[in-house]
Amino acid sequence: MSTEDEEDIVTDGQDIFYICQKSLEILKEKLKKAEDITQELVNELTFPANLPDEELMVPVDMRGVGEDFDDVEQMVERLGPKGTAEAFVKAKEYFDANKDNEPDEERPKPMTAAEWRKVLEDDDLEGEEEEDFLEEEEEDLDDDEEGEEEDEEPEGDDEPAAKKAKTA
Repeated sequence: MSTEDEEDIVTDGQDIFYICQKSLEILKEKLKKAEDITQELVNELTFPANLPDEELMVPVDMRGVGEDFDDVEQMVERLGPKGTAEAFVKAKEYFDANKDNEPDEERPKPMTAAEWRKVLEDDDLEGEEEEDFLEEEEEDLDDDEEGEEEDEEPEGDDEPAAKKAKTA
């Protein structure tokens, strides 16, 4: 589940995602009362960018949702705002149930919105560095292929030119 504003963390089989605790409580109440769930409420739950720094973010285990989604937008597209809210409630219950019997000291802990944004920024930077590296590797491969084409010598018998072995 990755977009510019959110990131999930996979830890030993877990699929951890952080959501706003206050928004989760509001959504739980609205679901109990069968009130409408808006896209705006789902965004408050899942996107830390507009939350105050001190707002508490709690871990949930997305395995509790029952199916895989690339990101929150895809969840809303398939499940609608209400279904997405219900899915996050299930993910929180799944995390709290600790079906892996993980020791408390090793479990993901709540953090502030500011801390979560920092984690996301660090992940984005690492992703950009990885993309830059992959692009450089691709450029190097392109350069090698161009060099090979220039080194080939036609043999004349309408047979394809023999390629020279790479030496690197």
